[in-house]
Amino acid sequence: MSERTPPPTRADFPVFYKIQTRWMDNDVYGHMNNVVHYSLFDTAVNGWLIEQGLLDPWKGETYGLVVETGCRYHKEVAFPTPIEAGVKVAKLGGSSVRYEIGLFAEGAEDACADGFFIHVNVTRDGHKPTPYDETWRAALSRLIPA
Repeated sequence: MSERTPPPTRADFPVFYKIQTRWMDNDVYGHMNNVVHYSLFDTAVNGWLIEQGLLDPWKGETYGLVVETGCRYHKEVAFPTPIEAGVKVAKLGGSSVRYEIGLFAEGAEDACADGFFIHVNVTRDGHKPTPYDETWRAALSRLIPA
């Protein structure tokens, strides 16, 4: 049996997006429920895209459709701990991108969870894959670690 890969650290991510946990995020065991981690991944990436002026979820001609996702859990976290989500791009294709996200308890050096999801850029009408334009490519490239 191989050793488990250690959690990522803050140095692994070029940008962070702060998210406040909510009372309802805790489960009966007193920590954040596993499904909430996926919601935080989605919130961090789409929040960053909206802040950059790339994504208009209501009127944009394209948007990212999640086609694959995964998560590893390292440490418990619970409400009311704020989360600082590190975001990076691990692979940028013609019409797809693999985001990797680390969820950090506020001020923590190691991630309490980390994961990924892959977006395929699709048209709003017809959901057909479409290449990223130069504006998107330039912004997403800033999330690729040096």
